[in-house]
Amino acid sequence: MSDSIYNVLMRPVNTEKTRDAHENSNQYVFEVVPTANKIQIRQAVEEIFGVRVTNIRTITVRGKVKRFRRGMGKKPNWKKAIVTLRDGDVIDVFEGV
Repeated sequence: MSDSIYNVLMRPVNTEKTRDAHENSNQYVFEVVPTANKIQIRQAVEEIFGVRVTNIRTITVRGKVKRFRRGMGKKPNWKKAIVTLRDGDVIDVFEGV
């Protein structure tokens, strides 16, 4: 993995469940590089968005088995990070959604 913190976060995960987490628990969910650890994720979120992180939980989501044309195939595994921010901190990317 590259040394840049901008390569750690891949995209925000935006579902009904994650929107409830924004509103109720001040938590934000990101898809991250599978090799990233919690320290790298914390540094990336704090540097990019200018907020303070209080807690991080990571989950490796197993890829689903899907049908492709004639046979079966498997979607790739991916890593999800649930980031809890300090009270009062907000990430503006999620607010317009």
